[in-house]
Amino acid sequence: MAENTPKPAAGNAPAKPNPAAPGAAKPAAKAAAPGAAKPQAPKAAAPKAAASQAAAPSGVYKPPVDRPDPNPFKDSRMSALGAWFQERFYVIMPILDYLKKKEVPKHRLSFWYYFGGLGLFFFIIQIITGLLLLQYYKPTEAEAFSSFLFIQGEVPFGWLLRQVHAWSANLMIMMLFIHMFSTFFMKSYRKPRELMWVSGFILLVLSLGFGFTGYLLPWNELAFFATQVGTEVPKVAPGGAFMVEILRGGPDVSGETLTRMFSLHVVLLPGLVMLVLAAHLTLVQILGTSAPIGYKEAGLIKGYEKFFPTFLAKDGIGWLIGFALLVYLAVMFPWEVGVKADALASAPVGIKPEWYFWAQFQLLKDFKFEGGELMAIILFTIGGVVWMLVPFIDRQASQEKKSPLFTIFGILVLAFLVVNTYRVYAEYSMLK
Repeated sequence: MAENTPKPAAGNAPAKPNPAAPGAAKPAAKAAAPGAAKPQAPKAAAPKAAASQAAAPSGVYKPPVDRPDPNPFKDSRMSALGAWFQERFYVIMPILDYLKKKEVPKHRLSFWYYFGGLGLFFFIIQIITGLLLLQYYKPTEAEAFSSFLFIQGEVPFGWLLRQVHAWSANLMIMMLFIHMFSTFFMKSYRKPRELMWVSGFILLVLSLGFGFTGYLLPWNELAFFATQVGTEVPKVAPGGAFMVEILRGGPDVSGETLTRMFSLHVVLLPGLVMLVLAAHLTLVQILGTSAPIGYKEAGLIKGYEKFFPTFLAKDGIGWLIGFALLVYLAVMFPWEVGVKADALASAPVGIKPEWYFWAQFQLLKDFKFEGGELMAIILFTIGGVVWMLVPFIDRQASQEKKSPLFTIFGILVLAFLVVNTYRVYAEYSMLK
């Protein structure tokens, strides 16, 4: 039958469509004849409808929100591993880009810049070796010295860890002193780097606290009596006796003092140093490295080098040299073990603090008259505060002008430290 064939024969009438069922959709429009123009849909019917709905008064106007791409670095070209890390840590990419743009001035005094990095390197060595020594050290009066001997004699390479830890502490403080005085004489503390100087000075004081609190931990005779002498000094100051009793954990140096020194050395001081160090390094990266006054105007700046990777690579070479020096000193000049501390024994001859306290120690010895120790403490305190506030006092340096008076002041402070340190060394070396 014609209505059942897909293509009816020519001349036959087309079959009539079956009537639609009630409720069914209407049939689609008939296909256009070949060659006929296609009917065009109404232009932008949907957008007009949307615009009419948007134009309708709704009571609240909501402007379109343009949200930035949370990861603008996702399309950058790099290795698969680099892309993996970048996708997860893309927030630090602007920091890396900033480091790549940061530059360090080159001049005849720019080698002084590396001593701050060396101080940081020896501090990292302190953390690593200290954590390893903590696995065996016992901070009690009965076991401190025996655990110290166990580390020295029984733990594989324990002697090397102990020597590296002791020498890195001394080298760290030495590098910080060099860094501080080089910064001072180049007037790098001037505006806007005042807080860099203040945070650096606080780091030096905390590092000296590391040396003082760690000196007692071996619990040998020398450390015991040196701590007894060192903690006796603040007693002459108003309220000093109360502070000494808190520090010692009692009226005398005892096992309680050892516990308190240990907690200060491994908990409180490292936490404070981490906070101040983070602030100091952040300021260094933001404010950059300064050149001495007048160098730029006189044409003494030889150029600029990228902090990353050029300056950082040179810093790394300095770290390798410092590590070689550290191992050499640890192997060739080991620190003595000593004798276990005995509170009832008499103090041995030649008791003195570590070398970085010798200048203050000598001044206390010079001020042996009545009220002299209190006067020495007052001089220490005033001198430290003035030294910390130098950036705010030296107005000429803040105006990019030379300040010879402060240069003379720095030379006098340096001479005081060097001369008094040598006096202690010369006196006590004759007692051996």
